[in-house]
Amino acid sequence: MGLVVQKYGGSSVADAEGIKRVAKRIVEAKKNGNQVVAVVSAMGDTTDELIDLAEQVSPIPAGRELDMLLTAGERISMALLAMAIKSLGHNAQSFTGSQAGVITDSVHNKARIIDVTPGRIRASVDEGNIAIVAGFQGVSQDKKDITTLGRGGSDTTAVALAAALDAEVCEIYTDVDGVFTADPRVVKKARKIDWISFEDMLELASSGSKVLLHRCVEYARRYNIPIHVRSSFSGLQGTWVSSEPITRGEKQVEQAIISGVAHDTSEAKITVVGVPDKPGEAAAIFRTIADAEINIDMVVQNVSAASTGLTDISFTLPKTEGRKAIDALEKNKGGIGFDSLRYDDQIGKISLVGAGMKTNPGVTAAFFEALSDAGVNIELISTSEIRISVVTRADDVNEAVRAVHTAFGLDSDSDEAVVYGGTGR
Repeated sequence: MGLVVQKYGGSSVADAEGIKRVAKRIVEAKKNGNQVVAVVSAMGDTTDELIDLAEQVSPIPAGRELDMLLTAGERISMALLAMAIKSLGHNAQSFTGSQAGVITDSVHNKARIIDVTPGRIRASVDEGNIAIVAGFQGVSQDKKDITTLGRGGSDTTAVALAAALDAEVCEIYTDVDGVFTADPRVVKKARKIDWISFEDMLELASSGSKVLLHRCVEYARRYNIPIHVRSSFSGLQGTWVSSEPITRGEKQVEQAIISGVAHDTSEAKITVVGVPDKPGEAAAIFRTIADAEINIDMVVQNVSAASTGLTDISFTLPKTEGRKAIDALEKNKGGIGFDSLRYDDQIGKISLVGAGMKTNPGVTAAFFEALSDAGVNIELISTSEIRISVVTRADDVNEAVRAVHTAFGLDSDSDEAVVYGGTGR
């Protein structure tokens, strides 16, 4: 008997009918001879509604109390799902993140998992129960406070439990049929990918693909846990994410030269103007950002002007961290020695991802030609062995994605992509 971990997003359990549909799918997996652990997100837009409520009573909610509030959404889902499963004649037990043994650090609202000790989950499934776990949450190692893992944390919860329980597979159920070559909301002719490597999926996730979160894929790669991304609204095979290609019959599914095109409009750009071009200046800028606990993405430094010896350094970061970054840099302006700061939140990032590009000349040229033909101006460029990313105006992103997708022959012959829900989570 194998153990399977399944994760269901908010769109899958958005209402009573959705919860009953998910319960039937879980029971079916149990009837097929599997031990089943299901991880659930909050119903529909519950988390957003709770955040709105918190902001109505406090302009800056305390992190500890906000975590206590937000974790209520997943607890509602897990209890209702356990009830639905019991109504189908099967035993189910629900567990909060702390009861499931998800141990985190003490950073509220974006905690990281330190360890998973799933003794109660193991005992429950060994007794013949279906275990239902509240995703997105854990308990801090030192203070024993309730913590949340940040957006998409339920995916990470599921993979972490799969690793700790030595599961055969972690199934991530969402409102699309798998991982596509582009966001099907933007590119109607996006194709579903049968198999993709951890490395390519990591690049897509970090470049804006919302089907899987970067932390979830990183965790799965570290512990070599195969992920099957599929829809809870259909019975179709989804996308396998693993270290080795899957096999269909006697035919092995090969990885394409280009895996897909991702985009992200949630970032902003800060330009530090008039930085002295001497050793230590860039370090001072990014140490200031790091001390403010802000993650950055792309970085570009211009060639310094010969007459002044000054340069400009631009970098991108989440829009939600923009104000904090500006305040931190202004506070340390004297120590860094720059002239001024420019902030721009009307940008978008387009990324082309594929392990095959490192051995196929001409990919970079074709990428930039596609953007040029679409009339898209490029502001920043960043590359790796398997990814090319550019920053453009936010208004140009959708057109740029469609142009690049077509240029690399990724369009399907028909409108294959179906979005069953509304959020992609």
